[in-house]
Amino acid sequence: MTTSDDARNVKKAPAKDPWELPDVSGLVVGVLGGTGDQGRGLAYRLAKAGQRVIIGSRAAERAQAAAGELGLGVEGAGNAECARRSDIVIVAVPWDGHAKTLEGLREELAGKLVVDCVNPLGFDKQGAYALKPEEGSAAEQAAALLPDSRVTAAFHHLSAVLLQDPEIDAIDTDVMVLGEARADTDVVQALAGRIPGMRGVFAGRLRNAHQVESLVANLISVNRRYKAHAGLRVTDV
Repeated sequence: MTTSDDARNVKKAPAKDPWELPDVSGLVVGVLGGTGDQGRGLAYRLAKAGQRVIIGSRAAERAQAAAGELGLGVEGAGNAECARRSDIVIVAVPWDGHAKTLEGLREELAGKLVVDCVNPLGFDKQGAYALKPEEGSAAEQAAALLPDSRVTAAFHHLSAVLLQDPEIDAIDTDVMVLGEARADTDVVQALAGRIPGMRGVFAGRLRNAHQVESLVANLISVNRRYKAHAGLRVTDV
């Protein structure tokens, strides 16, 4: 029987260092929507950092052509094959095709770590503005459509122009990472950290994804006013 004195003398385990992240260098990363600007840029940066990358597209031929242009060992495949062969799958498809794409890949994505970086946005004469999906966010929609996957959210605020520019060696930005399990968000943080200049920062659970996705509308306004490719840095961490 444990006495109160015994309980007081039990030492708590030291808190885990938040910057102690796993080695993800051996994981295969699939990029659905890898022929679009954002997906292509992410594929390029991760492959350049030494990650094995597979680009996915609805048309395997398009994915293979894009992979050939990127080089760096990047492979191209249809979306289903890309999902099956990858350990981590980044969803970088257009918002209007988000739900349909994921619905069609539920089986292939089962058991996978899925990273949603889709930003639901609308555009009118006043510029970009955030949309709010019925589920709350694109990431929460993904989680609802993929009940057998481990869904996280990240890579929303990256400039596709900077990602694809071979003259730029490092991209000075933080990546906000959201998810339900620390083991999963740690993996995504580590993946972001593979890209020179980037740092993955935990930013909450998926219920907080809407405001992270929505912030892209603000960044678009910044970029248009200042002719920039703005990113984010979180201070004091």
